[in-house]
Amino acid sequence: MDKLSNLAKFKATCPYLGRTKTSTLRTLCTSASPRFPTVSKLTEKATKCPVMGPALQIRSKQMVAGYASLAGSAEFAKIPEHQGIKPSAADAQKCPHASKALAAARMAEEFAHVKKAKTSSKANAASTSAGAKSAPAAATGCPFHAASTSEAKPKAASVGGFNYEKFYAEELEKKHQDASYRYFNNINRLAHKFPIAHTGNVKDEVEVWCANDYLGMGNNPVVLETMHRTLDTYGHGAGGTRNIAGNTGMHLALEEELASLHRKPAALVFSSCYVANDATLATLGSKLPGCVYFSDSMNHASMIQGMRHSGAKRVIFKHNDLEDLEMKLAQYPKETPKIIAFESVYSMCGSVGPIKEICDLAEQYGALTFLDEVHAVGLYGPRGAGVAEHLDYDVHKAAGQSPDPIKGTIMDRIDIITGTLGKAYGAVGGYIAGSTDFVDMIRSYASGFIFTTSLPPANMAGARASISYQKEYNGDRQLKQLNVRDLKSRFEALDIPVIPGPSHIVPVLVGDAALARHASDTLLAKHNVYVQAINYPTVARGEERLRFTVTPGHNVEQIARLARAVDQTFTELGIKRTSDWRKLGGHAGVGLADPKAVEPIWSDAQLGLVDGTAPAVLHPGQKRVVDQRAVRVTREKFNDLLGPYVEPAAPADVLKKELPLADPTLAASIPAAVEATA
Repeated sequence: MDKLSNLAKFKATCPYLGRTKTSTLRTLCTSASPRFPTVSKLTEKATKCPVMGPALQIRSKQMVAGYASLAGSAEFAKIPEHQGIKPSAADAQKCPHASKALAAARMAEEFAHVKKAKTSSKANAASTSAGAKSAPAAATGCPFHAASTSEAKPKAASVGGFNYEKFYAEELEKKHQDASYRYFNNINRLAHKFPIAHTGNVKDEVEVWCANDYLGMGNNPVVLETMHRTLDTYGHGAGGTRNIAGNTGMHLALEEELASLHRKPAALVFSSCYVANDATLATLGSKLPGCVYFSDSMNHASMIQGMRHSGAKRVIFKHNDLEDLEMKLAQYPKETPKIIAFESVYSMCGSVGPIKEICDLAEQYGALTFLDEVHAVGLYGPRGAGVAEHLDYDVHKAAGQSPDPIKGTIMDRIDIITGTLGKAYGAVGGYIAGSTDFVDMIRSYASGFIFTTSLPPANMAGARASISYQKEYNGDRQLKQLNVRDLKSRFEALDIPVIPGPSHIVPVLVGDAALARHASDTLLAKHNVYVQAINYPTVARGEERLRFTVTPGHNVEQIARLARAVDQTFTELGIKRTSDWRKLGGHAGVGLADPKAVEPIWSDAQLGLVDGTAPAVLHPGQKRVVDQRAVRVTREKFNDLLGPYVEPAAPADVLKKELPLADPTLAASIPAAVEATA
């Protein structure tokens, strides 16, 4: 992020840099111009400046002249000849001097195009404005000091018509004014360097600390291998909706895997869990006569939207407040259809729903239970089925991989479970699991399922491979929780205000939208740490935060470095710490005078800390463990559709060593033949 740090030095000098948000500058300087790929969007803007424009032209000419004079000298031309080399045009890219000369020439050429386009634009503007009153002088000045007349203006409304563009601009301005406008960073996670990513510049690498690929399964070897095999066998697209052409063996096998995971009779896959929640709740509420929803006040937007779409009555109860829920349930006759909709892990604060107690109330008052396990599947339970499984950890562990329900367990008492394939499983998609008739009814009536093109076979295969692997291997879940404990303890020692919770979520309270955005930008620009600021409407105003997610792939040095970076950023920006919130009486669970002890969901015994079976934390240079038994079991599940897995052919030099032949000529020909057919 050196380029962004250098720009910050000139904010006081240039009014444009001074008034432009850091996040916007980051996007401009890391994104290539669509018209002139060798220059950034920021550089293209700078060519219009009366100060920077001429300077850039001069500099580009100097670069070309410098490299051209070197490449054109007689001595330089003789260098390859001493080695008996006659380079071709293609070889020029291999030479650092020649390649830079070519790049400089391309840049200079594109600068010339920019200048030519600018001149042409001015000429056209002059010709069309002949005889008209001249524009104010300010309009023809530096575009960074005043609005440029060349910028596109909102289209004026027709006489008597509605000004749509003005409406859009005003709505966006509201987001800017309350600092809730969202900026998307260009972050590209690298499969072979997890948890490292590059920004818009492929050479600019950062550490990712906020991805929901909680276990790093997006780059698990058996997952990628299975997706490659499926892609080669079945191609890319699904071919249509499930009803028309998109129902494949991969879909059916995935749904069977999901039903087995939750020990339910059936499951149904959707394009995302947002769609799964929306479609399922909308369908249930519209079909059940007189249905009443009881919704936790912190439920996800997808659940809220689904209940709204149903047209059914919605009663909101205070977050995790059983007394409030019971009081509201008691107001309706037991025979009235009722659904209690809640989550297991609430992703922005890290709290966990009282699942057992809600099941008790549901049975007492005749309600169905709808449990969203989106931020829990893959992460909790001995097989990764979620918090409902984790609450009966030993029972489910003893049952192994049996798909049969275990009567009396909390997971069995839940009527409807929804989950995602796009977080801990590192894939894409969502699903529901429940009784056979319930799933079939949603399949038959839910528009969000019926009229949506189904997910491609390769995605389904990757998701199934991920679920299968995690059902067999508990080590990733354990290591993630150990790393979460490590980071939370480091933050606590530094007085960093972590909102307390028993889950894997590490939310750090900032309490101001603009300050949260500034903290995110500072961590990225100065420490190469990518963590996104969370603001309204995802969280309440005044509770803005940074939400950190730790994975099994983060090593101890990275965790320690992150803690130091956050500590320095809090000091630099003057962000309130836990002790500061305590002086103010506490806020959002931080700094309370009499805080309640929070016990993590994973116990020491479940993590292997008691019997010494806990996985070892990673140190720099160490690679993550890939469990070979889980890989073998997962591969075997795809034998029917993809055939048995075959190890790649051995390299030529291995064949030469392992297959000695009497005829040396024949032996020498084997490696060449292998290389020719590779």
